[in-house]
Amino acid sequence: MMQERIQHEISESMRKRAELRLSVLRMMKTAIRNREVEKRKPLEEAECQQVLSTLIKQRRDSIEQFRKGNREDLASKEEAEIGIIEEFLPAPAGEADIDAAVEAAIAETGATTARQMGAVMKAAMAHLAGRRVDGKAVSDKVRARLSQ
Repeated sequence: MMQERIQHEISESMRKRAELRLSVLRMMKTAIRNREVEKRKPLEEAECQQVLSTLIKQRRDSIEQFRKGNREDLASKEEAEIGIIEEFLPAPAGEADIDAAVEAAIAETGATTARQMGAVMKAAMAHLAGRRVDGKAVSDKVRARLSQ
């Protein structure tokens, strides 16, 4: 289970005195624990992945802001944190996977206009369930495909 793996990695990082890794692992554990407190029950694996995906998204937003402010040092620290978090998530869906899911979703829903984008997005994300995927990338592909 992911939480057990994170706890094991925390112990390893303490032994190796890996400061950045230890800090990121503790942050991940805390984020998952906070989500459990909100739900008032233990999280399933998919919910843990969702929490970690949110942490990655937050880091990407921070990187963008740091680069705008010419703070490359902070941006590179955030990138390193993303690398550590990604170790605990499944491999991301590739371009071909996203394209196939979008095509299948359009065929499934019979969508022909951009007004039906919500239904197509829901179906496409269902096809990509279990894989890490950027919703914005899927949205862009759906929008482009429906506006043809």
